Amino acid sequence: MDKFNTVLKIVQKQQTSLGFGLVALLTAGGEQIFSSVVFKCPCSGWNFSYGMVFLLVPALALLVLGYIMSNKTWKLFTGLCLRKSKLCHFKYFCASGVVFFQITTTAVVAPVSWIAVALLNGNYFECAMTGINVTVFTKHLCDGKSPQCLDELYKFPCGRATHVPLSDSNDVLATIRAESQVLGWLLIASIMVFNLLLTCVARCNSPVSYLQLKFWRVYAQRESDLLENYTADHAEKLAERNLKSFFQQTPPEPVTTPSNRAWEKISSLYRFSTRDHYYSILHKYVEKCHDPAEARDHRMSSVRSDGPDTANPAVLAFVDEGKMML
Repeated sequence: MDKFNTVLKIVQKQQTSLGFGLVALLTAGGEQIFSSVVFKCPCSGWNFSYGMVFLLVPALALLVLGYIMSNKTWKLFTGLCLRKSKLCHFKYFCASGVVFFQITTTAVVAPVSWIAVALLNGNYFECAMTGINVTVFTKHLCDGKSPQCLDELYKFPCGRATHVPLSDSNDVLATIRAESQVLGWLLIASIMVFNLLLTCVARCNSPVSYLQLKFWRVYAQRESDLLENYTADHAEKLAERNLKSFFQQTPPEPVTTPSNRAWEKISSLYRFSTRDHYYSILHKYVEKCHDPAEARDHRMSSVRSDGPDTANPAVLAFVDEGKMML
């Protein structure tokens, strides 16, 4: 169990310490095992459906898992139904859409890796394309082959074609596998170029310098780690106090716990402002909460928890991430 927890902690920190390469590598390894152990092309009328399910459904599951494991997803959606009036505001809706897009760019790493590796492997695509019901494509595959090629195309992945020479069957499968691998490399290249363009645009419009951005990333990760530790320690102390009071039948010792309003305020999404110098919503709350001038002027309303009103610069998308939710 201790070893499992160690591995779990490594996975939780993958976005900041090991990067998206670890996610892609784990997904690729999983796809290889899945393809060799589980996948068996039926070589029937189910070829297309079976192959596409194995190609796309795991990717969809990984995408949903990516959303679930993101802290920012739950910061955005928790309590959203209680803010129906805000949802009708175009500015709020657009800002929320930008945040959701930032979440998606992170969550899409694993599913894209699955599809790319599956296409490079070719098994799923090969099975699906031998069962596709598109005359133009099947004629393209069987061009110059035996007349029975079209009728027995679905049997090729299993090598059960009885009226088609083995050389024709191998040529068709080689063509499909080559097309699959070309699509796989095109997908990888497209994603890398798209990611490079997004990163360049985000850095080009960064409101902070390169070194401050590095410091900001370190601060955000350390705050997330310490918040988790403080939360666990405080919860343990409160639980121990309550149990001690219950079993010993004594008055409970005073333990200071943040109010519901305080939790609500630090649970909102961070909003960047050129007028302030706060590195997180917690930093902003602490500074304003203990500033007598702010309290006297009733400016605490600037630390709100009703979601984003304006979109943050894309380069600061990491601020609300913290650790993945597992």
